[in-house]
Amino acid sequence: MNLSEFISEWHNGSERLLVHTSGSTGMPKPLWVEKRRMEASARITCNFLQLKEGNTALLCLPLNFIAGKMMVVRSLVQKLKLIAVEPSGHPLSTVDEPIDFAAMIPLQVANSLQVPTERERLKRIRHLIIGGGAIYEELAGELANFPHAVWSTYGMTETLSHIALRRLNGPERSDWYTPFEGVSVSLNNEQCLVIDAPLVCEQRLVTNDIGELTANGCFRILGRRDNVVCSGGVKIQMEEVERLLRPHLPEVPFMITKCKDKKLGEAVVMLYEASAPTSAHQFCESLLRETCQRVLPRYWQPRHYVKTAHLPTTETGKPARAKALHLATNVAP
Repeated sequence: MNLSEFISEWHNGSERLLVHTSGSTGMPKPLWVEKRRMEASARITCNFLQLKEGNTALLCLPLNFIAGKMMVVRSLVQKLKLIAVEPSGHPLSTVDEPIDFAAMIPLQVANSLQVPTERERLKRIRHLIIGGGAIYEELAGELANFPHAVWSTYGMTETLSHIALRRLNGPERSDWYTPFEGVSVSLNNEQCLVIDAPLVCEQRLVTNDIGELTANGCFRILGRRDNVVCSGGVKIQMEEVERLLRPHLPEVPFMITKCKDKKLGEAVVMLYEASAPTSAHQFCESLLRETCQRVLPRYWQPRHYVKTAHLPTTETGKPARAKALHLATNVAP
């Protein structure tokens, strides 16, 4: 879908719009959403960031998913000047005018940081929101001293993009998300986040995200309930294993998944890319194994290492956990 097609659909007189989930835990699912709720979400974000009529907004995300659609809706609702570029890994390669507001995925930000001209353009963005995937410590560290506001978003298709933000830079930098006004969160008996956001979502939404809450209603996410490996009676969060390993394997694309195990019930599996570049060491499975043994608790260490040409990801760049599970099931002994 291109921009003119989406704008035509937005003005076609229908009260609802068809969107699709990202597919990070399975196949993308169709979802009908109300345009008035999309407008409400747009106003909430624009008011929080104090965006004004005439401010510039960069559209560099595909319009097939909610994040791209909502950038257009925010521009229409707040009368922002929309600058649209073809979605790519280097969205700032052709954009040289000042940008007040942009939304990107972590991969786009990481790529832009590697090119001096694009890095300077990135630093000039007055409000940069990043969503659609995990923001690793190394990336957050590179953004920590940016002169303007950089935010991590929390949300999903069902909440019409984000319902909370956390600051990644400056004195307000935090690991905790602050919900927007009118949004409240709680935890259920399984410690999963429950979202009550009546302006953007008609029903209370029970997520699969395992979270923690503060007394003032802020929250952080530890991982997804369906990304837990139950190995020999020990529950292991895949995202936590990845977080611990990533600083020690900066040049190795990898992800953690699981497979069935006759003795343990489930076993931890590491998927890694065969063509990963290295500098100081010869890349091999023994290096991965040694690193895991040195960094991880004994029961968290992978029992299988599976080489793959490319790590499975969704169209929006998120780890495709369901595909990874299938790959590990078929390859791991």
